[in-house]
Amino acid sequence: MFQDFGEGNGDSPMNAFFTFPTVLGHEVVADVVELGPDARGLEVGQRVVLNPWLSCGPRGIDPPCASCQVGDYSLCFNFIHGRLAPGMHTGLSRDATGGFAEYLPAHDSMLIPVPDSIPDEVAVMADPFAVSLHSVTRHPPPPGGRAMVYGAGALGTCATAILAALHPDVEVIVVARFPAQAALSRSLGATIVSPEPAEELIAQVAAWSGGTLIPTHGEGLPMAHPGGIDVVYDTVGTNETAEVAVRVLKARGTLVKSGVNAPGRWEWSPLYFKEISWVGSNAFGVEEVGGVRMHGISHYLKLVQDGRIDISPMLTHTFRLEDWHDAFEVLANQQDSGAVKVAFDFR
Repeated sequence: MFQDFGEGNGDSPMNAFFTFPTVLGHEVVADVVELGPDARGLEVGQRVVLNPWLSCGPRGIDPPCASCQVGDYSLCFNFIHGRLAPGMHTGLSRDATGGFAEYLPAHDSMLIPVPDSIPDEVAVMADPFAVSLHSVTRHPPPPGGRAMVYGAGALGTCATAILAALHPDVEVIVVARFPAQAALSRSLGATIVSPEPAEELIAQVAAWSGGTLIPTHGEGLPMAHPGGIDVVYDTVGTNETAEVAVRVLKARGTLVKSGVNAPGRWEWSPLYFKEISWVGSNAFGVEEVGGVRMHGISHYLKLVQDGRIDISPMLTHTFRLEDWHDAFEVLANQQDSGAVKVAFDFR
């Protein structure tokens, strides 16, 4: 679990929130094949999307904690308590097998029915969409503002689509590393910039947003002051992305961190100098869109049905599970493969 975080980074407090052995996989669209005696509101054969959080309901904890009572399931107080082994969500608890298995268990509260009009290939994107929806609904851009989406993978593409659908008056610039990502973000109405070299990226974003670029003396990256970006949605979450973000943001702008990566040193003096709000965004729960409160996954399915969201081109590759090595190779070589989102097909 700590391989990607490097040597000396094994002290994360998050290591209390998973148990082995387990089977990974939590972005799942599936058919109900069997019902337990206490299951309610579902039928065998029904197609569902998984809400993977192993919060109070699945853990049999009643009354639910304060977070679960308001629909903040990703902030549940009880991820290590109740009738299940510790684990935040499906695939992270030894009692909740993930989607890389042929069958997986789920509490009835974790399953959201999929309308017949929505194919599996579209429904399977509900989880990453809900993650980005949470970021945007909790930290929206101001009317007529400018937003930067850092990264154009699944989370970044979803964030760009959400901004286009829910905030059409907001200008959006996307930092995209690979050609296929850039093309998809461009089709959603965004301006595209490359992440490297960082100095050129900062200059381009400053020029696009109307910021004033302040050069540094000697080595180091420049900073826009005043900056022209109201909100940065960082779906990558490295020290490099944070360092660029705070340099292009407006004074008292917002850096929303939804991407997770290894900790690292970065020059954060612009964070305090510009009084920037650096906030975390953890997955999803019940969200408010257009005055309606319901689960983020339900919002996705409704927006698709209404024709307001179409991220179907994001699913670029599907594989059988036995071809898992090819699937991961395609993801590791996005420059040549053109992969954005890859899924396993069990049908």
